[in-house]
Amino acid sequence: MGVSTSSPEKGISLVTVDYPPVNAVPAAGWSALAGAVRSAGRDPRVRCVVLTAAGRGFNAGVDIKEIQTRGQEALIGANRGCAEAFAAVYECETPVVAAVHGFCLGGGIGLVGNADAIVASEDAVFGLPELDRGALGAATHLARLVPQHLMRALYYTSRTASAAELHAHGSVWRVVPRAELRAAALELAREIAAKDGELLRMAKAAINGIDPVDVRRSYRFEQGFTFEANLSGLADRVRDTFGKEDA
Repeated sequence: MGVSTSSPEKGISLVTVDYPPVNAVPAAGWSALAGAVRSAGRDPRVRCVVLTAAGRGFNAGVDIKEIQTRGQEALIGANRGCAEAFAAVYECETPVVAAVHGFCLGGGIGLVGNADAIVASEDAVFGLPELDRGALGAATHLARLVPQHLMRALYYTSRTASAAELHAHGSVWRVVPRAELRAAALELAREIAAKDGELLRMAKAAINGIDPVDVRRSYRFEQGFTFEANLSGLADRVRDTFGKEDA
């Protein structure tokens, strides 16, 4: 349980998130993930990082129950942790391939939206249920996955998009049966890792340098509205209904 790192093949680092039962990540988990990705990227032997998850889905976002229990302390920790984890993926010195299965929600969008490539299983769905959870954020990253108007519609409705839809928009590299996800992600990582390591790092820096959006600053702007919603009591009102519709 937690965040672990392994080396399945030469030049490839596999970072796995495992927070049962649904990978709703606690504040400390986001910071641990950021540290694991940055550490892998700094390793001169690593030429590609694969970000994956165990269990039922890739990521269910922040741990809402932790925020409801610990209040502002947990909220600040989650916001800082998410910002660092998203930035760690984007700023990783080597390319990052996200291997997504099941649900990829909330903070999961922040991770995959900042990845260099995405491989997804056929059952993968992507979305931002933030408005249903008393939060705002990661529109910055969803906008990197789908066109602008679709991003807005998905954001306002809290609906999800399938892996096949994202593949049609060009943001998902491959869609494969779930049993083949790891192999497909490693296949792409292997092809990337076959390049010269030093040149790969230069390529990553060059591509980030021409990005039209400063993702760290853009996401931080969004987070300001999350803080405002919390200070006003609006977020608590919405969060208190979280899960009750299923009760």
